[in-house]
Amino acid sequence: MIGGLVGWFVDLEDDDELKGMLWAAVYGFLIMLASYVLRAVRDEISAEDRGNLQILWTVVFFVMVFVAVPAYSWIASRYSRGVFVPLVNRFFIACLIGFWASLVYLPEDARPWIDRVFYVWASIFALFVVTVFWGLVADCFDNAQGKRLFPFITVGASVGGIVGSMVTIWLAEQVPVFYLLLIACVPLEAASWFAGALHRKFGTSTVTSAGEAERPLAGDAISGMKAVFDSPYLASIAGFIALMTFASTILYFAQSDLVYEAMTDRGERTAFLAKIDLTVNSLTILFQVYLTALIIRWLNVGVALALIPVAVAIGFVVLGLYPTLATLVVVQVVYRVGRYGITKPAREVLFTVLPREAKYKSKAFIDAGVYRGGDLVSGWVYAGLAWVGLSLGVIALVAAPVAAVWAIAGLKLGSRGDAMAAAVQGDSS
Repeated sequence: MIGGLVGWFVDLEDDDELKGMLWAAVYGFLIMLASYVLRAVRDEISAEDRGNLQILWTVVFFVMVFVAVPAYSWIASRYSRGVFVPLVNRFFIACLIGFWASLVYLPEDARPWIDRVFYVWASIFALFVVTVFWGLVADCFDNAQGKRLFPFITVGASVGGIVGSMVTIWLAEQVPVFYLLLIACVPLEAASWFAGALHRKFGTSTVTSAGEAERPLAGDAISGMKAVFDSPYLASIAGFIALMTFASTILYFAQSDLVYEAMTDRGERTAFLAKIDLTVNSLTILFQVYLTALIIRWLNVGVALALIPVAVAIGFVVLGLYPTLATLVVVQVVYRVGRYGITKPAREVLFTVLPREAKYKSKAFIDAGVYRGGDLVSGWVYAGLAWVGLSLGVIALVAAPVAAVWAIAGLKLGSRGDAMAAAVQGDSS
């Protein structure tokens, strides 16, 4: 019966595909549930400590590149995916319990520093758990399957975001915020079990043999980073991510400034930001269920990657002319709905044609290190433009041409990915 219902929206070839897709969708649901419970907590800290935001992002970048990514790559070189994927989730659970204990037992005057450390940690967490999730998914499905199945898998993630946002809206003004940290531990642990089940029960893609899936990855702690600079394809993906982070950062800093000016209560801010998250995830599901797979299959991956940059370029022009919180919310919602509903699944398809080490290690460096590096540079650019006296509206107009370049990069990257997929398919046949 489930297969019949899902079959209305997804082109399934057999029951094995259905089972694997559902395992992955539930895994994504749990990961994003935890992420969105913590997301509003993190973003509220950015509004409260907005004067230090670019400094915090600098710290995030260096911790990500010189600690988190090498440590993850080192673990992946010593354990199979069935071990290191759940291990990453459980490491984050231990950290959340530690933060909760610090907030409960340390003096109140330590709160600003706990907030800053948590902000750095949460920024790493938000990217890393999603990167590890998609690395495993890309290792289980090939390129053709990804174009058909990834949009539905992202539906599970979006539903998780909706539930996480609803939990946060409900509790943010009812209980101390730090209790949300303990609540997020529950879906993270459940996600660890589903990741193990996906590894054991679902088959492997045409690129990954069953025996290879049980072995640790090749290379060392920094081999994934080096591969990005050696591969034009991976470098193109990294460039696309860097341009995307510029748009994200401009909108994020603008959001922090405008929310801080409009609201004074921290609980009210947290609830408001969670409502934005809820709206984004609700609309995203409509794209993922009805449009994304059709766009990717009919218009190709390149067009799917370019659609949202074009929309963002227009949004920046509108924000430049009308720099208000209401305008910002509309542009932010359009950007994030398109990014999660269309750009994200299309981008993940690009990794299905790569070797396993690239799917986990190079992907982690691109999605985490390059992403946060883009945040770092873009954050200082925003701070610099504000420091010389440019208003939010002028900064938005400056960002519009960058979004146009991002759209061109998406078109070229999609064409390169399709060519690599054709080459892989030719080799396998």
